[in-house]
Amino acid sequence: MEPTAPLAAPIPQLPLVQQDSWLAPFEPVLRQRQARLAARLAEIEQYHGSLDAYATAHQQLGLHYDGRRRGFRYREWAPGAEALYLVGDFNGWDRQANPLQRLDYGVWEIFLPDKDYKNRLVHNSKYKVHVVSANGAQDRLPATARRVVQDDYTKDYAAQVWRPATAFAWTDQKFRVAGAVKEPFIYEAHVGMATEESRVGLYREFADNILPRIEADGYNCVQLMAVMEHPYYGSFGYHVANFFAPSSRFGTPEELKYLVNEAHRRGIAVLLDVVHSHAVKNQAEGLADFDGSGNLYFHKGERGNHPGWDSKLFDYGRPEVQQFLLSNLRYWLEEFHFDGFRFDGVTSMLYHHHGEGVAFVGYDQYFGPGADEDAILYLQLATTLVHEFKKGALLVAEDMSGLPGLCRPIAEGGIGFDYRLAMGIPDFWIKLLKHTPDEGWNLGDLWHVLTNRRQGEKTVAYAESHDQALVGDKTLAQWLFDDGIYYHMQVADPDPNAARALALHKIIRLVTLTAGGEAYLDFIGNEFGHPEWVDFPREGNGWSYQHARRQWSLADNPDLKFHFLGAFDKALIHLAKARHVLAAGPAQLLHHDEENKVLAFARGPLVVVVNLHVTESQPDYRFWVPKEGRYRVALSSDSSQFGGFDRPDEHYIYETYEQHLRLYLPTRVALVLALA
Repeated sequence: MEPTAPLAAPIPQLPLVQQDSWLAPFEPVLRQRQARLAARLAEIEQYHGSLDAYATAHQQLGLHYDGRRRGFRYREWAPGAEALYLVGDFNGWDRQANPLQRLDYGVWEIFLPDKDYKNRLVHNSKYKVHVVSANGAQDRLPATARRVVQDDYTKDYAAQVWRPATAFAWTDQKFRVAGAVKEPFIYEAHVGMATEESRVGLYREFADNILPRIEADGYNCVQLMAVMEHPYYGSFGYHVANFFAPSSRFGTPEELKYLVNEAHRRGIAVLLDVVHSHAVKNQAEGLADFDGSGNLYFHKGERGNHPGWDSKLFDYGRPEVQQFLLSNLRYWLEEFHFDGFRFDGVTSMLYHHHGEGVAFVGYDQYFGPGADEDAILYLQLATTLVHEFKKGALLVAEDMSGLPGLCRPIAEGGIGFDYRLAMGIPDFWIKLLKHTPDEGWNLGDLWHVLTNRRQGEKTVAYAESHDQALVGDKTLAQWLFDDGIYYHMQVADPDPNAARALALHKIIRLVTLTAGGEAYLDFIGNEFGHPEWVDFPREGNGWSYQHARRQWSLADNPDLKFHFLGAFDKALIHLAKARHVLAAGPAQLLHHDEENKVLAFARGPLVVVVNLHVTESQPDYRFWVPKEGRYRVALSSDSSQFGGFDRPDEHYIYETYEQHLRLYLPTRVALVLALA
């Protein structure tokens, strides 16, 4: 009798599927994504040696000085073009003087030796590339231009040679993201609007004036918006034209490096708000139809146009586009020492429909034909590259679809991000304030929104971000104070509506931080209830900077209630950091009393109890706690130093009886308790 061949051992389920059995029918898709990534990485390693080495398109393309050959070399990828010419002030903008030669794979090249151009092609020289195609001829900005400047008179953009005599001297060699950021407390900021004056703020001003505020407030990450060059200031930096150029409107590349270096000196990590989900459609400033083929960096035809953003969509399946975008990530990490990225518009990348008008109600939507597998492969390559290139780098995804595994390691079946934004939390707060009277707030709904997140995937909780601050919407402070934010903010003003707004603003931020995620985010100025929305200079507002700035003097004025909100935010952040609240695991519901509007929960070593009743205080309120002992008030939203009324005695020690606490809970107060 023939011996029976041993049965092959069953392949174990992916960890992602083990944790969520609803994913079992889609495990083949997850494994197919892993296999496709492995095959692409093997291909890259075969021809380029490593993923790091592959992500160097910016070193091969563009204008670079070659010290060995003594001159400038310029290369551009434009396979559909008929001819390319380098033009600039160095040749009197003569569009025929310096033709490029076509090489293999659609790359064009020219070399400009020092013997002919040493005194003409110099630091600050301006240049472009003149592209001739079947569709005509046009001056374009090089795809990997590292500095782009706008003429004050003509408003025309040109690339600029940037070779300062002295290289920037970094002093951040000892900075480590993992050491500085145990749990991320992220301060989302825009350099241009960070000044109180009615103008564009500068990198160096932000470093010298705003970073000290961020450090003092306890935030350990700053997330910079609008750094990648964009022609329209009012786009908030989301219509990028020049992916390798830090915006010159805020200063020089060295001044951006100074900002990052100074942040590192203060123990603050710096994240770049990177936009790889789309690009500006402008041809004069951007990449659209660069070589006249209609399909170079972007998809051809309507697939290359975003239906809602009036912008262009990358062809993630094209190897040269993958390389361009991966090189872009390496460039910002290497050249400017950024510590990671917040990826904008990930939902738009993940699906062919870009999330436009789609409600995600079933798992088949994540893994069916609507998923853009090319974009998913690119994102897996991107997270792999960033984590390999910079140990401890942070990757945050802006996704509203809730894709399972987005923030799980690729080996487990995920995409590889570290955190996702809890976009439902700020939406919930705005809808609540907009549509529901205070007495109608449902604590069950509130608790569900704050805690409803995928197990094992870290979330950035936030009460509001730049999305809620933009003109057309209102910040939490505006919804709460209404016009009282202009008329009743004097400390001595007893206006009851302002008192209600002050109390709820503090409670909203406290419960969002303590229950909402494994990281926390605030948008610049919202921590002190900045009184106005954000509206950049545009034709509709007379090109005014009135709303594209931050009024720090309001936060610094002890006679105004704004400083109460700022002081509370600072105390809250410092307490959460000291007690490692964000790393403590999910919040545990202890008590839910819908009638009396009382909610109590534990997070790590802290107990949070909130009375949201409009009129009723609770003189002797009893609820269960997980640990026996003596408790003291670690933070009270009703403290007079935060604009409250000092109703609970913060010095009183509360002792448990049969594992219950009894507290005086005034109306609209949140208390954080800790074992004494």
